[in-house]
Amino acid sequence: MERYTNTELIVREDILAKAKELAELISTSNEVQFFQKAEKQISGNNNIQTLISAIKKKQKEIVAFETTFKNKQMVEKIEKEIEELQDQLDGIPVVSEFRQSQEDINYLLQLVMSVIRDTVSEKVAIEENA
Repeated sequence: MERYTNTELIVREDILAKAKELAELISTSNEVQFFQKAEKQISGNNNIQTLISAIKKKQKEIVAFETTFKNKQMVEKIEKEIEELQDQLDGIPVVSEFRQSQEDINYLLQLVMSVIRDTVSEKVAIEENA
């Protein structure tokens, strides 16, 4: 049985070529195209960007009130404000579509990895039993 060192596996051009081919297929999938479209809409939407900026600012305020001022009441107040801002953000259809597209892409990537893992494991098990 042939054995490969880590270096040989890293530079195996046939494996890298197939990986790049698979990456290209994934990057042109409907899931990725939908994600890119939603991302573009979000980045161009002033209302969404304002909400995101406000949430980030509030998150920084929480850190200050937790670490510097040790004010638990203000932390709780700001957490509620963030929750309200997050609810507003989540209420915007393109934002929920964007999040769903992220989940779809993650699922697709996990599925691909599972197929690769299972196929390799199956081949290894067959060779070990042969």
